[in-house]
Amino acid sequence: MSSSSPSLDAAPSAPPPTAAWRELFSGRNGWRALALTGGVALHAVNVHIVTTVLPSVVREIGGLDWYAWSTTLFVVGSILGATLSVRLLAARGPRGACLTALAVFTAGSVGCALAPAMPWLLAGRTVQGLGGGLLAALSYGLIQRVFEPRLWPRAVALVSGMWGVATLCGPAVGGLFAQAGHWRWAFWALLPVATAQALLVTVQLRPAAGIRHDRPAQMPRVPAPQIALLALSVLVIAASGFWPGLAGQAVGVMLGLAIGFAATRIDRHAQSTGAVRLLPTGAYVLGTPLGAIYASVALLLIGTTTEIFVPYFLQLLHGHTPLAAGYLTAAMAGGWSIGSLLSSGRSGAGADRMLHAGPVVCTAGLLALAWLLPTPGALGAPVETTLVAIALAAVGFGVGIGWPHLLTRVMALAPRGQEGLASASITTVQLYGMAVGAAVAGLVANAAGLTVPGGVDGARSAAIWLFTIFALAPAVAAWLARRASAR
Repeated sequence: MSSSSPSLDAAPSAPPPTAAWRELFSGRNGWRALALTGGVALHAVNVHIVTTVLPSVVREIGGLDWYAWSTTLFVVGSILGATLSVRLLAARGPRGACLTALAVFTAGSVGCALAPAMPWLLAGRTVQGLGGGLLAALSYGLIQRVFEPRLWPRAVALVSGMWGVATLCGPAVGGLFAQAGHWRWAFWALLPVATAQALLVTVQLRPAAGIRHDRPAQMPRVPAPQIALLALSVLVIAASGFWPGLAGQAVGVMLGLAIGFAATRIDRHAQSTGAVRLLPTGAYVLGTPLGAIYASVALLLIGTTTEIFVPYFLQLLHGHTPLAAGYLTAAMAGGWSIGSLLSSGRSGAGADRMLHAGPVVCTAGLLALAWLLPTPGALGAPVETTLVAIALAAVGFGVGIGWPHLLTRVMALAPRGQEGLASASITTVQLYGMAVGAAVAGLVANAAGLTVPGGVDGARSAAIWLFTIFALAPAVAAWLARRASAR
């Protein structure tokens, strides 16, 4: 993204007042909300399951060098799924699109459960990511089609709040199976949940329930060059960890970022060349409120990707069981859900305060983890466990209190005629931030000693560097959020 002078466009009109929760949960709205949020819940539970069992997976089939790739490839697949969701929705309608996404996700889960080695697991995770990206994008994209505008903030908060459901189920499923030595059954356990969600979608999103689908005369085009370059940029950044020396790794990171920048340049000129856009007009200009909001979304997600290494540090450095480490790590998602639900009813100046305070709280949480995780025994186990849980929750809470307002402002600030594109692009930006964050996290951790020298000393060094460096991302987001509000 590049900086420029502020836009001269007229200020957008204020969004309509937010409806009460009871209106979202009453009657037909309640069942539709459940149909939309169930897919995100399945996706979120899977994320927590994999985060919890991954240390056990590495101990059985190896692949510590590829630890972060499990998340990187999952998110790259999710980016592809999120992009294809618009075309899938147009071709098959809400019900058919959601059922297809569930089928793809299920196929990936089966592949992970049967994986004999890390390459097979990574392939399954990529397919899982494709299905998860479809589910997440469809959940957000259907909000505008299913609900009235005054219900959007509540619906967005509810979709985001499904990560809270995952904090109850994911670590338990992953932790119990990992402790029993049967981590593969954690993936098999996803299948009945996917089946139940498919039945709910079949009933609630059928045309007879008022969710009609008129196939467009011309199918939406997919921004294939932009997506291909974004995926390539993430893979190059992740692969730079295998380049010799820090100088070579730095070159790899710069090359990956340059490929990502090329994707933005192509997308900015897509409208003039008749090609399809990935993001709406103005999304790449930091001097506009829309550009600052998009950048804030990506930076906040980059900060939260440090979560993937937390179970490993907790088990190796602090001696926690897989179940305990999983639940402690889930505190980040729990904080996100609580913050999102508590702040969703704010508007005007109250919403601005949430946007300003959130990244600051997130930064403070990451810096606290940079001190707490590498120093076990300094304060005593009960105190340290409590403080780690608070710090993790603070990271998620900081993102959550601003999240509904970031997403609704994307919808409100989108140029006329590009509202649908803006809604669908939220997931793309979110996932690209996660993919870049996961790739850089793996690079930083390995360079700081996670694998060489490895062991306790390597993990301590990796934890210090990882959380300290990644605290910069939400700090920059705090500055951008203030700029966006000022504009």
